[in-house]
Amino acid sequence: MPMIDVTAATGTFSDKHKLAQDLAACMMRWEAVPDIPFFADNTAAFVHELAPDSLSNATGDHTHVRIAVLTPVGVLDRDKKLGVVREMTEITAAAAGDPSLADRTWVLISEAPDGGWGIAGHAFTNAEIAQTARKILAGG
Repeated sequence: MPMIDVTAATGTFSDKHKLAQDLAACMMRWEAVPDIPFFADNTAAFVHELAPDSLSNATGDHTHVRIAVLTPVGVLDRDKKLGVVREMTEITAAAAGDPSLADRTWVLISEAPDGGWGIAGHAFTNAEIAQTARKILAGG
């Protein structure tokens, strides 16, 4: 149930809502979670636009995109991290209509500690997340 933050210069994306939804769906696929409201409602992306003069690399280029992903610890192994980075980069470049943006897209994956994922006022452990999902899938 990751949170995804996309930061880019204003005007990079024409359909920010679709980008956010596509990135959230990407994470659900890579995390291999069931498509149930518990996961779908708690996997979200936020697109933050900054004025072009508010971001830069060391050479002065402001056309980079940063995608910060926060996911529960241990959910993504190395192969899944590689897949997430590749697919999110592809989704982002397509959403911008600029294939060259792939070369200027940074994806940073961070892991929340076990018990550090709060939903509805409760800090879930990984075991509690799994237990809640199993209960929902069993009809309870």
